[in-house]
Amino acid sequence: MRIVRFTAHGADSAAGTIHVGALEGGEVVEFPGFGSAQEFIAGGAAAMAVARQAIASGKGRRPLAGVKLLAPIVPSTILCSGSNYTDHNKEKANTPISGKEPEFFVKTADCVIGPEDAIVHDERLAKKLDSETELAIVIGKAGRFIPRERALEHVFGYTIVNDVTARDRQVRRTPQGVTWYELGRGKAFDCSAPLGPCITTADEIPDPQALRLRTRINGELRQSASTANMIWNCAQLVHFFSVNFTLKPGMVIITGTPGGTAWSVDPELGGKWIGGDGGEKLTPAKGYLQPGDVIECELEKIGVLRNTVRAAA
Repeated sequence: MRIVRFTAHGADSAAGTIHVGALEGGEVVEFPGFGSAQEFIAGGAAAMAVARQAIASGKGRRPLAGVKLLAPIVPSTILCSGSNYTDHNKEKANTPISGKEPEFFVKTADCVIGPEDAIVHDERLAKKLDSETELAIVIGKAGRFIPRERALEHVFGYTIVNDVTARDRQVRRTPQGVTWYELGRGKAFDCSAPLGPCITTADEIPDPQALRLRTRINGELRQSASTANMIWNCAQLVHFFSVNFTLKPGMVIITGTPGGTAWSVDPELGGKWIGGDGGEKLTPAKGYLQPGDVIECELEKIGVLRNTVRAAA
C-alpha cells in the first residue's frame, strides 16, 4: 500500500482540508477518520483494516490529476545517518570517524516540504547547495534499545527524503588538513528535507537492502546505487537510534546517500569524482544546485520525488 497525504483542487483545497489515503494507479483513495499520517500509523492493524475497506469499497476515489500530493508525513523528528555508503565516502573529504560509526544529526518538521514544492536557493545561507537522495524509514511501533534482529518489526514503511545540504556551511577544513562537519547549520534549514511522494508499507518491501536508488538533475543521472551498499543497514540504524531515543510511530530515519553528489566535483571542499558504484554510468555534476534545476529522487517500489530549485524572493 502507498500511503499519501493530499488536498483536493477546488474549494476543498482552498479550505486547507488535508486527507490521508492511498495511491491506487492513477487515483487516490481517501481513508475516513484520520487527521494525520501519524494518527493512521499509530492506529496499527485497525487503521490498516479501515484502509483496506476503503480501497475495496470504491468510495472516496479521486483522480490523481485532481489533487495535490503533500509530504506523506511531517515527522517531528528526522534522525539522520550520514557517511553510510562506501562510494560516497571515497568522493568527499572525510572526518576521522567517517565510515567507522554512523554520523548522527537531526532535521525537524520545519525542514519538510512535499512533492513539487520549491527548494529555495538563498545565497545568504549557502552558495554551495547540494542534494542527496536517501531511503527513509518510517517507524510504526514504539521501542527503545531495539535489538537488530527485531528492528524491522518496528518499521511501518519507507519513503524518500532529499537530504538537501549547504556544503559551504557543512564542511570545515583546518590548514593542517583535518576535516570536520558542522552538521547543524549545514543540514537543518528551510526546505532541506523534501519528502515523498508516498510511504510504501513494509509488507511491499520485505528487504529494504535490495532497492535501486537514483537521482536525476535536469534529466542527467547523477546518482545510482543499490541500498545493499549501505555500510549500516536499516535494521542496524533502527537499533542505533533507539539507544538514544524511544522510537515512536511516525518518526523517520534517513539512511545516507551514495556517490555522485556535487561535492565530488568540488576540490575546494575536498571532493574527488569517483563515478558511483559502477552499476550505471553517471554524469558528473557541473556544479552545485542553481535556480531552475529540477531534481528527481527515485527509489524502487516507492516512486519519484520531484522538486524544482527557485531563487529566494
